[in-house]
Amino acid sequence: MNYGFVGAGEITAAIVEGLSKDVTDAPSIFLSPRSRSVGQELADRFPNVKVCAGNQEVLDNATSIVLAVRPPIAQEVLADLTFRPEHVLISALAGARLAQLREWAAPAGDVVRTIPLPPAARRQSLTAMYPDNAAARTLFDSIGGTVVPDEEEGLNVFSAATATFAAHLDYLGTIAAWMTDQGIEDTVATTFTSHIFGQLGQSLLEHDGALETLTGKHMTPGGLNEQLLTELRTEGVPDTVRHALDGILTRLRDR
Repeated sequence: MNYGFVGAGEITAAIVEGLSKDVTDAPSIFLSPRSRSVGQELADRFPNVKVCAGNQEVLDNATSIVLAVRPPIAQEVLADLTFRPEHVLISALAGARLAQLREWAAPAGDVVRTIPLPPAARRQSLTAMYPDNAAARTLFDSIGGTVVPDEEEGLNVFSAATATFAAHLDYLGTIAAWMTDQGIEDTVATTFTSHIFGQLGQSLLEHDGALETLTGKHMTPGGLNEQLLTELRTEGVPDTVRHALDGILTRLRDR
């Protein structure tokens, strides 16, 4: 299997690393010249990776094409390319709909929307995609797995959920900063906070039931966890999160 990447940012780098690092018989990968420094670093690390002279050369060498450019320039980038019916365009753009992508990439035979994540570098990205497609599934199953909603609109819901990353990290930063305010050395507070929530993340990966069940396992009646959770709920934090996610979803639907 050969893969081509048009756009060479963080997501491209993560996927390429996941496909290549410590992999026997890694696929041939052809990279866009855009962000040549990123592509060259990957090509220097992995013998299966080549930086092409232009985007068209990427398409000439591969049939599964991952589009990972900034959404505002996607139409302009695709307008300069000649697709073939055997091409599968795998879009990593937020918000660009299938109808638009099919028009821009005609006569490409298949177009798939996806939401790959940075943990692809560790082969731990559960990638949402629509519609189901064998080539895209082969790619993303090899770097963590896939999930396919029942309809295209479902991708916006998955995309909105990923908008919570910075807020979650800010929450952890608030905890670490509070510990520092109480006299704990800054690096110790950060290390401790990162450790306990990193371990909690591992518990999440190993848990296959409802999240409410896991919540219950981490608090006792009248305990400290229950006290904090009750106060946050009383202050309306869950409702604020829901309201913010509704706003993100509206923005995605209006694109």
